[in-house]
Amino acid sequence: MAGDFNIRDSLWDLFFLHHLSIGNDLIIIVNSFHLSLSFPTNQVPTRYTDNINDSNLVIDLMFLQCDLSILNNHSIHPEWHLSSDYAPLTIMISILDEFINICKNTIQKNSIKEEQFVNDTISAIKNLDISNLSDIFLLEKAVNDSSKNIDNV
Repeated sequence: MAGDFNIRDSLWDLFFLHHLSIGNDLIIIVNSFHLSLSFPTNQVPTRYTDNINDSNLVIDLMFLQCDLSILNNHSIHPEWHLSSDYAPLTIMISILDEFINICKNTIQKNSIKEEQFVNDTISAIKNLDISNLSDIFLLEKAVNDSSKNIDNV
């Protein structure tokens, strides 16, 4: 969960000297969803101001799944904020390679097996009971029955 929470607190902004009860309330609520505050890899503001009398802030936060070490921090990109006053937050999520074993059944073209398969499939289609296809459910049943019969060929 990430976003602009509009809360300044020393828990996530090292340059802000105050800790407020609303910060505690936010942490309690977020923890109830089994999320915890993510600490960025770089401690820089998330909101930049054009007014020299105001300070830059850390008010955009990211909360990630508790106790998941591969998602333990995020990055703030101040150089990407361009005309916006907010810096984007990003996180890298690793996706593991997964081997999926795929098995294909093939029949050699112009073989006796191919001829038998075609004949059995034609027979399965011819033997479908289509005498009472009065609604969509009966049509779906006929199509599913046909599919099962062809799978068994």
